[in-house]
Amino acid sequence: MSRVELDDIQGLVRFAYKNLTEAVFLLLQVRDAVAARAWLAQVAPANAVSRIPPPSTAVQIALTSQGLRALGIDADTINAFSSEFVAGMAGDSSRSRRLGDLGSSDPSQWQWGASDRLPDAAVLLYAAPGRLEDLQRTIETQCSSGFQIIERLATSDMGGREPFGFVDGISQPELDWDRKRPAQDSTQLTYINLSCLGEFLLGYPNEYGLYTPRPLLAPSKDRLGILPRAEDATDCADLGRNGSYLVIRQLRQNVPAFWQALDQYVRGVAADRDLLAAALVGRTLSGEPLEPVQDAASESSATSVTVPPPQFNAFDYRSDPQGTRCPLGAHVRRANPRNADFPPGSGPILSRLARTLGLNATARTLDLEASTRFHRLLRRGREYGVSMTTAEALASQSDVRDQGLQFICLNANLQRQFEFVQSAWLMGSKFDGLHDESDPLLGNRIADKGGLSTDNLSLPQADGPCRRLTSLPQFITVLGGAYLFLPGIRALRFLSSAHA
Repeated sequence: MSRVELDDIQGLVRFAYKNLTEAVFLLLQVRDAVAARAWLAQVAPANAVSRIPPPSTAVQIALTSQGLRALGIDADTINAFSSEFVAGMAGDSSRSRRLGDLGSSDPSQWQWGASDRLPDAAVLLYAAPGRLEDLQRTIETQCSSGFQIIERLATSDMGGREPFGFVDGISQPELDWDRKRPAQDSTQLTYINLSCLGEFLLGYPNEYGLYTPRPLLAPSKDRLGILPRAEDATDCADLGRNGSYLVIRQLRQNVPAFWQALDQYVRGVAADRDLLAAALVGRTLSGEPLEPVQDAASESSATSVTVPPPQFNAFDYRSDPQGTRCPLGAHVRRANPRNADFPPGSGPILSRLARTLGLNATARTLDLEASTRFHRLLRRGREYGVSMTTAEALASQSDVRDQGLQFICLNANLQRQFEFVQSAWLMGSKFDGLHDESDPLLGNRIADKGGLSTDNLSLPQADGPCRRLTSLPQFITVLGGAYLFLPGIRALRFLSSAHA
């Protein structure tokens, strides 16, 4: 088993750069391919090697399939990437429907990411306080002969909270950097945070024990010997190794609409308003889960600036199958159901067989959800705009402000990870046995293809009939998005060379 080449991995995969609280994401289009390749050849992306003290700035580079074409990469190489990446996020109407990009979030309404506003590259800039302006000026000057800027995605530091006011960044998968976890582990019957490296980096085994398809090139195409050789095909140069697919989505959050709608549901009772908000999200404003916590030692600690206790991530939903504490359709429960491959428990072989075959009620209930371990996302987003208190949101008489989330996530399989989570769990109206509701935060409130409404939320009660929220407004609108390839640093050098 080869070592993990931290010096060849862009640092965003390993670090969230939380200490670099200033950031801007530049979206570029190629204006001159030769000059663009020359700049990419000399830019120095921060890598994944730990440094003490940490750097005060970091630059990361990602490319769309359109960007690869604009740089002159041949079609065979590009088409060896995933079909989702090649087609793009706004590549067809069926994908938009599955992702929930309809109505006001339709790509035809986007500010960027569709038509002539599709970026060729994204340059992610991170800096310590007071350092971003100089870094941005330098990078923009250096790349100007090869690229034109079509959008600057600004970010804000809201102290570890997202614009609705909830502590964010608590739950993240932990990557197996030491490669100690067995690939295709069929003995792991409970939810854990540790994920195989190949779930987030190409060129390593994933949770199935397989290598995700990516461009494997004949050595003759890598005449300078820039690229690493593939673990699973040692006679091939591996263009994907140490790279990841990067998803960017600009999500505008209507903070006044969120808090004013909840205030109407509870008729102005502040305590009930906070409880209802927690039910929609699945956590309290401070980040505390609605489920009882377990042994904190089994989970990695939180990573947000406002650091919650480690046990805030040490829970699952096994003791709450009906959703009486955390509703089945709550946002964090949809985004991460915290289940495992097989129904939990131990006992004789016949009992284990019965659970595996779904011959008891628990097994049948758990079978409504896909296994979490195959659908994890590594989130690296940043807030933007000016934060509002709940009181300010309730008093606001203006239209929605320009505030929200520059959502970023990393994964090695766009279809099985990002697109599955977005379509089946978040936008899916039948998640976990539900039938007429989608994610209470991200839902577009448009009826599903069967004509059923999706603007409801079920709130099961332990001591009475289920409560129902109906006619939930749309709180989040997509303003733009793209699929990009975050290459390994050697792969970036190869793509920028005249021989690629």
